[in-house]
Amino acid sequence: MQRQASLQHVIRTYRLVFAGVAALIVVTGVIALIGYFTDPRAIEMVVVRVLAGASLLLLLRWGYVRLRQELASAAEEQRQLLDLAYRDALTGAHTRSYFFSALKQSLYGNDRPVAYLQIDMDKLKVLNDSHGHGAGDAALVHLVKTLKTLLPDALIGRLGGDEFGIALIGQDSRPALVRLGDQILATLGQAISIDGRPIRLSATIGVALWPQDAAELDELISKADLALYKGKKEGRAATVAFESELMADERHKRFVERDLRAAILLNELELHYQPIFAVDGTTLCSHEALVRWQHPVRGQVPPGDFIGIAEQSDLIDKLGDWVLRRAAADLAALGTPHVGINVSVVQLRRGDFAERFADILMEAGISGSQIVIEITESLPLKSGTVELSNIEALRALGVRVAIDDFGSGFASLEYLRGFPFDIIKIDRSYVANLPGSRIDGLIVTSIAKIAQSMQVEVIAEGVETAEQLQFLQQAGVTALQGYLLARPEPLRSRFASAA
Repeated sequence: MQRQASLQHVIRTYRLVFAGVAALIVVTGVIALIGYFTDPRAIEMVVVRVLAGASLLLLLRWGYVRLRQELASAAEEQRQLLDLAYRDALTGAHTRSYFFSALKQSLYGNDRPVAYLQIDMDKLKVLNDSHGHGAGDAALVHLVKTLKTLLPDALIGRLGGDEFGIALIGQDSRPALVRLGDQILATLGQAISIDGRPIRLSATIGVALWPQDAAELDELISKADLALYKGKKEGRAATVAFESELMADERHKRFVERDLRAAILLNELELHYQPIFAVDGTTLCSHEALVRWQHPVRGQVPPGDFIGIAEQSDLIDKLGDWVLRRAAADLAALGTPHVGINVSVVQLRRGDFAERFADILMEAGISGSQIVIEITESLPLKSGTVELSNIEALRALGVRVAIDDFGSGFASLEYLRGFPFDIIKIDRSYVANLPGSRIDGLIVTSIAKIAQSMQVEVIAEGVETAEQLQFLQQAGVTALQGYLLARPEPLRSRFASAA
């Protein structure tokens, strides 16, 4: 930039010198001509002066052209340096700050409509964990390359780890933009080779329009994000355009989050405990703690309506701590050696989860061996991850680990081979069709045999009929849980029943 400014100063000086010399030549020529009319022999002097002046002008002109070339070179060099400064080093997309600055100029600098697309890679963490971070980086590079190919005139920025923004000037057709998003997803879905393996990528896209959906930049981004979240919630790999109904969903989310925060603070939640029995169906072994929320106005709020919202903020940590404290306090009254609590994937991704867990056990005065944590097999667990480190730290405290809903996730056999656990809980979807389904029967029996060979417990969930109970007893499971044996109840109801 300093070089460019210096060159511009020199050029301005050249222009002044050029104009001065030209004026001097003209004046000299006029004076010479006047002299010629008074003395014809002065013509030689006129020619010499004009030729000298012309030579000087040509020299100045050549220098001016060279300076202009240097100035253009300096400007190009500066543009390249600025481009590098405002580009993401990995993908080549614009940086977050530059992208939003350019998008803001696009919104307020012209009267044309602008379409904003927010795209988020699906399950990039799974790809990183299963194939290494190099594979994840290659996926991001391929995504941006795809976007640049399909949208050569778009402004593309990297907003975060696996999240990108796209701005299209002059676009305001919602259906056309959804079709465009679907085209992007279809292209991403074509297999590519990463580290010699065929990989199909997936993403979710949220779309919002300016000025139809929003008058300000922050509002535009927020509404595209709402549409993106809806796409994630409904199964991912989709393009979703913002609709006014989404604002109602957002208001509902904020309402639930606010009231849940208050319910945790005021201790208005409660735990229901479902007994787990030995294979004879009568000997009580343990309990599973299930959180329940009786809202003073809305009545019973199902866990499915607030757990997901809690996972989007720090509420899931506060909720998890509350559940552990209450279960630890109720353990003596339950009358079983241990109690199981469900742990969210989001909780396990907190670096301090195991430490906070240990502190609560110490406060309650119980040992880790009295707690079982239940996690779903949808959580990818690989060596070196925060999740696995937390689990290993808890197991070092004596806490036992159960794979909940086994068979419903994406990596059952991988879990059996490489994940340290103590209990398998067979998903109720396999139990529901027993004994009528031969395939489900083979799966349940096989899981029981594998568990037996690995010397781990296997619990069948969702036992609701006597026929199911009989089949499971013969299949080799070690424990049973379901409505046929006992329903979840609050602790006070158990005491009332016993009385």
